[in-house]
Amino acid sequence: MSSILALDDEKDMLALLSRIITEKSSHGLTTLSDPMQLTQLLLQKTFDVVLTDLKMPGKDGIQVLQEIKSNSPQTAVIIMTGYGTIESALDATRKGAFDYITKPFRKERLLRVIEQAINWQQLQKENIFLRQKLEEKSTFPTLVGSTPAMRSLHDHIRKVAKTSATVLITGESGTGKELVARALHSQSLRNEQQFIPIDCSTIPESIIESELFGHVKGSFTGAIRNKKGMVEEANGGTLFLDEIADLSPMMQVKLLRLLQEGEYKVVGSNSICKVDIRFIAATNKNLLERIRKGEFREDLYYRLNVINIQLPALSERKDDIPLLAHHFLEKYNALYSKNISRISDQLIAHLLERDWPGNVRELEHAIERGIIMAAGDSLELSDILVSAPAQECSPPRELNQYSDLLAMPFKEAKDKLIDQFHAEYISEVLSRNDGNVSKAARESGLKRQYLHRLIRETNLDSKSFKKYHPH
Repeated sequence: MSSILALDDEKDMLALLSRIITEKSSHGLTTLSDPMQLTQLLLQKTFDVVLTDLKMPGKDGIQVLQEIKSNSPQTAVIIMTGYGTIESALDATRKGAFDYITKPFRKERLLRVIEQAINWQQLQKENIFLRQKLEEKSTFPTLVGSTPAMRSLHDHIRKVAKTSATVLITGESGTGKELVARALHSQSLRNEQQFIPIDCSTIPESIIESELFGHVKGSFTGAIRNKKGMVEEANGGTLFLDEIADLSPMMQVKLLRLLQEGEYKVVGSNSICKVDIRFIAATNKNLLERIRKGEFREDLYYRLNVINIQLPALSERKDDIPLLAHHFLEKYNALYSKNISRISDQLIAHLLERDWPGNVRELEHAIERGIIMAAGDSLELSDILVSAPAQECSPPRELNQYSDLLAMPFKEAKDKLIDQFHAEYISEVLSRNDGNVSKAARESGLKRQYLHRLIRETNLDSKSFKKYHPH
């Protein structure tokens, strides 16, 4: 059943439209006689088809068309017009209206145009869904691995996916938390609906509320039109909140209400909107430690942690490394039009010996760089080493330089050493690139988003690396 909005300032016309549409179809119909109330209505509901009169006081049909399309491009808009304004109706179709009908209209003509509009609108939805599925299939590899840890993970996903329970995914950076979230969605009963990811660490605090909940035109400087938020986009589907630990205290309160009541307010509006969403959150931080420090709400933590999925580090499932390496070989062979048929035993041995603090993501980047550099039909150790950042391949310093670390427990010492490396490496690469994070990310082979995260974790400020350039 599709949802239809009929908009006309003449109430007799609305009564006629209501009688024709409800008698001959089971579609849901909403009528509106004041076009100035349209903005508020669109905050509460999205329509498949809109029938609007062309000539109305306050807001004409062209303005209605533009507002509808800015909020929901897939909505089909049908213009109703008198014989004297057909030229304006034709102009409306050039601006995106699906069709127009002239008053007085025949009942059969009206119903036929509505059904055509509904069919067109459903086709748009299907095309978007298919494109999303194709993108997911080509962009996100499967959860590769056959070790006990991965078999346990696959089993856990199968059990949890069919429920609507909120899931908290934890694990080190690079272990594949978003990949698990997408697997949960694709195997859920909501897989026909949208999967909407949002990275809480990369969106500035000043706009994250608008990104999540949307905003009304004029609600703040720069809000030149209504904006639909990610929460509304995810309605009926799954909302994935990555790096949830980085959410500000204010947004933690608003998210808690959304989780508890399924309600939120669009920025600049007093109306309460309700949604039906499956929530998945992820973090590489220790949320219990954040709670102890007063940086994360305890009640929000327990709302998110209904089901916990802890992802193993790559160092805990090293037997999967050859399988992963061949998986990435196949992926990047296709991407870069290469025909590398094997990975040398020497390279496999090297991959198994390394610790991989960046986990699967670091391994993938290493294989990708090697494939780019490889000249023959075999991926060799030299291909990986020649393409790696200098720091990655430099010989280890003498242990006596780490005398302060040797007295610590192994994991604590290892974490501190990695932190030192991150700080030194990032400082150097930012300095070489004049504080430009994008250039530094390209040079280092890191994703810009990941480099931003490392900069924050090491308490560096990229602006401090900008050199003075006199004018």
